[in-house]
Amino acid sequence: MIRWAIGIDLGGTAIKAAVVCEERGILTDRTILTETASGPAGIVGQLAALVADLYRLACETLAPADFAGVGVGAPGAVDAVKGVLSYPPNLPGWGIVSLRDELQKLLIANEALSMPVFLDNDANVAAFGEAFYGAGREFRDFLMVTLGTGVGGGIILNRKLYRGTHGTAGEVGFMIIDFEATTLHAGIRGTLESFIGKKGIVDIARRMIEASSSGSCIGKLCDNDFTRLSPIHLERAALEGDEVSLAVWKRVGSILGVGLANVTALMDIRKFVIGGGVAAAGELIFLPALEQLRRSTLPSMHDGLALVPALLGNKAGMYGAAALCFGEP
Repeated sequence: MIRWAIGIDLGGTAIKAAVVCEERGILTDRTILTETASGPAGIVGQLAALVADLYRLACETLAPADFAGVGVGAPGAVDAVKGVLSYPPNLPGWGIVSLRDELQKLLIANEALSMPVFLDNDANVAAFGEAFYGAGREFRDFLMVTLGTGVGGGIILNRKLYRGTHGTAGEVGFMIIDFEATTLHAGIRGTLESFIGKKGIVDIARRMIEASSSGSCIGKLCDNDFTRLSPIHLERAALEGDEVSLAVWKRVGSILGVGLANVTALMDIRKFVIGGGVAAAGELIFLPALEQLRRSTLPSMHDGLALVPALLGNKAGMYGAAALCFGEP
């Protein structure tokens, strides 16, 4: 028996879906634009049509009896037991939606397909994907951190997803770094995301550029339009040896290291898988983060500390969603 499943990464811009073989990984994948204006009903319709298309295509070469189900990773608070998604931040007009049940009903009504559906938070799903197929395969316990527009996280304990009592465990972006800070994230002061989400990184860079007496090459990379400044510009400038950009990444990495130290102190987690677009800066973030992590924890906590880059990139969500159908890695 070679089990297979369909993994879906539901985002506010695009829906990515793949046929995933438990042993061989992704066999085929599709990406379509998310029709956000159509609301929950329209998007569930998109999901059902996409699942049906991929399922029938896969059944040409794979045994239907080996099909394990459909997994969906979605943004927002998820009750994985009830299959309910609540107030996803980048899907306007959504409130509390029984996404699992609605998708199953539509698959039966429109496509004459009855199949199990599993739902979880997108950051949890990405962590599960890395546990099954990526950088977390060798770790029994780890925290995955995604660095991008925001800062997300997923916790793997004893090779299982840890969701918490209410399904909100792993929200490292809401961890407080400085409760008196002026930075805000969802109305909360001094969160990790407010400091090193994409906007926070750009804000750090602007302040450092203004304070620099030696100048910086960052301006020419964004045509001196700092409203266009992005972490990509900062990465390029740092690789060219720009001192301000190097200082920015050291600051960003150090803030991340403080957050990881809190996790180590609280949960004795010592392995961290770092992904997301901003993590492409690599050692520019990883080295200062690990240094700060060690400085901010007791010597007795240093054994085994490691930061490793995620391996699955933007396919982690599809891998992890399918892995929900397979069970424990």
